[in-house]
Amino acid sequence: MRTFSPQEIAFMQEHRHEEAPALMLQAKRYPHLPLPELVQQIKARQKAAQKLPTWAQHPEVVFPVALSVEQSSSETAAAYKASLLSGKLLIDLTGGFGVDSFHFARRFAEVIHIEQNPELQEIARYNFGLLRAHNIQSLATTAEAFLENFTGKADVLYIDPARRGGANEKLHLLQDCEPDVLHLLPLLFSKANAVLLKTSPMLDIDLALAQLQCVAKVWVVAVQNEVKEVLYLLQPDAPQPAHAARTAVNLLPTGTAQQLCFTKADEEAAPVSYADPELYIYEPNAAILKAGAYRYLGQHLHLHKLHPNSHLYTSATLVPDFPGRSFECMAVSRYNKKELLRQLPGKQANITVRNFPESVAEIRRKTGIREGGQTYLFFTTDMHQKPIVLICRKA
Repeated sequence: MRTFSPQEIAFMQEHRHEEAPALMLQAKRYPHLPLPELVQQIKARQKAAQKLPTWAQHPEVVFPVALSVEQSSSETAAAYKASLLSGKLLIDLTGGFGVDSFHFARRFAEVIHIEQNPELQEIARYNFGLLRAHNIQSLATTAEAFLENFTGKADVLYIDPARRGGANEKLHLLQDCEPDVLHLLPLLFSKANAVLLKTSPMLDIDLALAQLQCVAKVWVVAVQNEVKEVLYLLQPDAPQPAHAARTAVNLLPTGTAQQLCFTKADEEAAPVSYADPELYIYEPNAAILKAGAYRYLGQHLHLHKLHPNSHLYTSATLVPDFPGRSFECMAVSRYNKKELLRQLPGKQANITVRNFPESVAEIRRKTGIREGGQTYLFFTTDMHQKPIVLICRKA
């Protein structure tokens, strides 16, 4: 593993905000420095500044190739994930750059970090030392090889299977990822009391529950309304999939979290009421939509749905702290260019489609409505199966 001299670290700190192409053009000014390597580190720090501030702010931390950083959890998601569990020993079987291991180490007495790429493992181990995470032991081996030789019993095994194929294509089915958790389950349960599995946000939750069977809890984790990961807590004595607790959580920039907890049984049993658009319109956050709390959300907050498949909600009085976006409905329009533009003197609005046959791009092309402004248009279908446009402003 390549570490950097004090002079090289000073150069990277001095130029940490500069663009890579401009720095490379100055190569002749620094013949004594390995500029391509230093610029690569600067670029990695710039990419990590928001996602991994603990690493980006430490001047001596070493970054691996860009892909490893891009594939790692954000610190926001990793810290939330670590808050869910605690104990004596957690083993991170797919450790990567070590972000998850670092945060788990704040909740567990000991963490074992497993990474099959020797260079990445050495970088992670080195950085753990710099960041004073001294309760992490890092090993260069595969998950399978480690498990075969591990004779102890962990509180939790954490596994985040690789979701890239041989041609660098994105994968999401459990059986396609590496390692194959479905194949490993008996071995995993022989080595730990519980398994925390992270999957692609693209994987269907009901399919995962049916395949895994032994799921006690599911967390859908969004950061600023973008779903980043879905977590499954696996236990041998878990209840039937319909009774697995689901938590939809949206982590906000303020440090707070919007959370909704329910089960599949709750969702299926929830009564639904429908109504025409009232004064307030609600759009659930991405975590709730991914978790599938369509009926339960309406029942829980006493809201009406506009249509079974629209997943927009309405009420006559404002529901405070709605887990998503809340709007005041100024008017309801037909999908008619002239009628719409009469409501938009500046021909500008933010457009969302929900259960509507056309895309945002098609609507903008047909109507000439530009993006931006303080007006929000929801193109959707109402309870009478009619296409409508809700003209709104933020509540």
